[in-house]
Amino acid sequence: MGRKGMLLVGHGSKLPYNKELIETTAGIIAKKTDEYLVKPGFMSLNTPTVEDQLEAFRKEDIEMLVVVPLFLAKGVHINKDIPELLGLPEGGRHGTFQLNGKTVPLVYASPIGSDPLLAELMLKNASDAIAELKS
Repeated sequence: MGRKGMLLVGHGSKLPYNKELIETTAGIIAKKTDEYLVKPGFMSLNTPTVEDQLEAFRKEDIEMLVVVPLFLAKGVHINKDIPELLGLPEGGRHGTFQLNGKTVPLVYASPIGSDPLLAELMLKNASDAIAELKS
């Protein structure tokens, strides 16, 4: 299979750090693998929007589009708003995406959720905070 597109979805914020975090994460993912063409998109307050990036992907040569929300838990954006933008029913995870005159699979990933990697990161953050106190 050819290259996949990954739309990394962030919430958006008036504070610049949120946008930087999503864009930096998209860049890290892109550097880790050639399997994905990664584009960040935002639900609100920042650009490019999710809609902007969906349009941008229509011009790319990809075999599948994977939409990955950089959210911790399920909520209105995850369950309703993002699926609606993707043309999926509420709770839907798979559909199709039109680009360059062809139809490719569209896959909608879950938010981060309770994951052992998240627990490891919290332990690291706690250790870092303690180390700062000692220095």
